[in-house]
Amino acid sequence: QVQLVESGGGSVQAGGSLRLSCAASGDSESSNCMAWFRQVAGKEREQVTRTYRPNGITLYADSVKGRFTISQDNAKNTVWLQMNSLKPPDTAIYYCAAAPLCSWNPSHYKYWGQGTQVTVSS
Repeated sequence: QVQLVESGGGSVQAGGSLRLSCAASGDSESSNCMAWFRQVAGKEREQVTRTYRPNGITLYADSVKGRFTISQDNAKNTVWLQMNSLKPPDTAIYYCAAAPLCSWNPSHYKYWGQGTQVTVSS
């Protein structure tokens, strides 16, 4: 079992920055892969980035490359999502997710955080 607790989020104007954090507790192997997804009402959940914690390999969706950065502190079992140059289309509920291995498919992830709202105004 893994528990994920998110913090951060909020409202910002276009061009601004926000930082999200996700703290994991429980079975560490079950959270080897930690990912950030976002979802807008009526749309599918979209993965924006992920990290495979044992080797630090990260991947980003094209829509956020160069603007978002995922980082990790394995000693604290925490990952962060630094979001810079935010745009109104980045507005969504952001979710942290965990799984033993990584995938782009949200159904692959068994453990989810509670979600946090990010709103970017123009």
